Amino acid sequence: MSLTCIIVDDEPNAVKLLELHIRETTGWQVLATCFNALEALECLRQHTADLIFLDINMPGLNGMELAALLPPGVKIVFTTAYSEYAAASYNFQTVDYLLKPITLSRFLAARQKIEASFRPPVPPSAAERIPEKDYFFVKSGKTLQRIALQDLLYFEGEKEYVRVVTTKGELLAYKRMKEIAEQLGPPFIRVHNSYIINSSQIEKIQDNHIYISGKRIPLSEKFRPDFMALIQQRSL
Repeated sequence: MSLTCIIVDDEPNAVKLLELHIRETTGWQVLATCFNALEALECLRQHTADLIFLDINMPGLNGMELAALLPPGVKIVFTTAYSEYAAASYNFQTVDYLLKPITLSRFLAARQKIEASFRPPVPPSAAERIPEKDYFFVKSGKTLQRIALQDLLYFEGEKEYVRVVTTKGELLAYKRMKEIAEQLGPPFIRVHNSYIINSSQIEKIQDNHIYISGKRIPLSEKFRPDFMALIQQRSL
């Protein structure tokens, strides 16, 4: 895929590493490398870029402040040594959040996500469409319990079984979290090795934790990008 991008970072070595990854593994064009936010804004007045690799801690305007000034349609990959900005980064057109030093394997994973974000969605054919289900059955002991999806709050993994928590109570299911994650689509999303949540039941997100019906659920680094991308679709 052919994309145009710019790199904004006040660390020359970080810029060189990103340029190397891009040159060796993609067909993208690096329009410019900028060492501060003002250089980047001037570059974007002269060029149209698809993507910006953006450091956060920079002199003058920081990366978050620059992100708020970018032209519509420019997608962002934040590059930083600090993980604490990850949740806030998805207030923008963020595709990924890369922690320095950026390894080749992590860059390749980001490349797949970046290129996928530029591909138009392919609607399924009529034969492939599966009607949405509004309920399912959970086997708990010798009982098959019917649960409405709208009542489900979250799943919590506990060793050999999973706790299914709903607005009407909870039960234990002898199933693996991986199996449950593979069977459920949106609004259900995995946010931690031990938790799958119903995103439509979220009360608030604060300090890398999700609150559902008073329960404080951790949001892990592994699942944060996909979760925040989902949240961004619902953000004003």
